[in-house]
Amino acid sequence: MKLHNYFRSGTSFRVRIALHLKGLPYDYVPVNLLKGEHREAAYRSLSPDGLVPMLELESDAGPIRLTQSMAIIEYLDEAWPTPPLMPKDPLGRARVRALAQTIACEVHPVNNQRILQYLGRTLEASEAERSDWYNHWVTVGLQAYERRLEEAATERRQQGLPPSVYSYGDFPTLADCCLVPQIVNGRRFGLDIDALDIPLTMAVYRACMQLDAFVRAMPDRSPDAT
Repeated sequence: MKLHNYFRSGTSFRVRIALHLKGLPYDYVPVNLLKGEHREAAYRSLSPDGLVPMLELESDAGPIRLTQSMAIIEYLDEAWPTPPLMPKDPLGRARVRALAQTIACEVHPVNNQRILQYLGRTLEASEAERSDWYNHWVTVGLQAYERRLEEAATERRQQGLPPSVYSYGDFPTLADCCLVPQIVNGRRFGLDIDALDIPLTMAVYRACMQLDAFVRAMPDRSPDAT
């Protein structure tokens, strides 16, 4: 497998975590977004949308190329089901997807690089204004995530179950693959996450960062980190 990705890309980070959790070896293929390599014809010929990450696999019929981080991670979980990244029961799977999409659908799309560049280059927002924009949406998303974890914790108490170690249950899931990159990137943009009063979310983050798979996927561990 080859993972075409950028070390600071939150969506690339998600897929790296999933690959490491699965113990799947892959070739790291850097695509420098700041240099516009994702817009060049060579990369567009592989990924029509010109986005990262893109997972490339070999098959008897030729290369298979998968895009969109959430689709890639669910493919990995279906093709290599052990260890799982999703609960077995339909309700659990729906709840994990809801947590993951709180980050992937409500926060990341309005905060990715091309959106921030548009704010600056086209709408002439200052750097401070772009930071305020970024931090506002991360704050909204993480506070919503915390409320979801609070609801789940209440339900577990009512069922006589101990608190979850991770976002949902006792093993890392798709939700954790999305949460950790968002916290890491939020801090990089100067957001004081410790001031947000999200204790359950931060407990999950700390639990994840005890796992080698999350540490190895960190941007500063990537070969193209600069």
